[in-house]
Amino acid sequence: MNHKSKKLVLSAAVAFAAATMGTGMAQAADAAPEAKPANEFSFNAALTSDYRYRGISQSRLKPALQGGADWVNNQTGFYAGVWGSTIKWVKDGGGDGSVEVDLYAGKRGEMGDGFTYDVGVLAYVYPSNDLHPSAGTRELYAQVGYGIATFKYSYAFSNLFGFADSKGSAYYDLQFNKDVYDGYILNVHVGRQNVENNKAASYSDWKLGATKDFGVATVALAYIKTTSDAYIAPTNGKNLGRGGLVLTVSKTF
Repeated sequence: MNHKSKKLVLSAAVAFAAATMGTGMAQAADAAPEAKPANEFSFNAALTSDYRYRGISQSRLKPALQGGADWVNNQTGFYAGVWGSTIKWVKDGGGDGSVEVDLYAGKRGEMGDGFTYDVGVLAYVYPSNDLHPSAGTRELYAQVGYGIATFKYSYAFSNLFGFADSKGSAYYDLQFNKDVYDGYILNVHVGRQNVENNKAASYSDWKLGATKDFGVATVALAYIKTTSDAYIAPTNGKNLGRGGLVLTVSKTF
């Protein structure tokens, strides 16, 4: 993911064959791209200067190590995966555990006229977090895309990240990603987190950045900021939603 799209869930490429009128069968076969296997597996690893999720630092404005694995069926569009990151906020909140593990599954595809869809379920797991209510969170999500734009709606059918009585919380995510020059992708995002029965914890966030795949690794640099001053690190009193630059270096295998 960035999964918590959470991360970032990776899109499956759609294979197609091109045939040329008036050419023989052998020539058409040579011109067609290699067919994708029915099932594909991939792995990813990343180092980020600050693990931000929905604009809020999960690592106390410090670096984090991340990684995951994904499976996708190219014939049906079904996918599943696991992703993890080091974190600090659970301990800062009086609990235990320094790792977040995300488990997700869903289906993506095309709806016609250039529109795409992605629907699924996502569980955020915090082993031995010892928080009450638990930090563990479960969400359903639905995304629609067209061209460079995507809109995603996430609905929590459990308490949200340890907030009491927060079942029914929702996150609205609008993104624009455009190749502007020689593989440099412009990334623009605006979002809104509504925390049910916790109005003071609700906020908006935005991001402006760029991503480039250099082959050996993918590098992303973004400025991220929120409207919230409710998320404060008790260890140093810093606002975890304050504006700041985030550098991430990642690799998919």
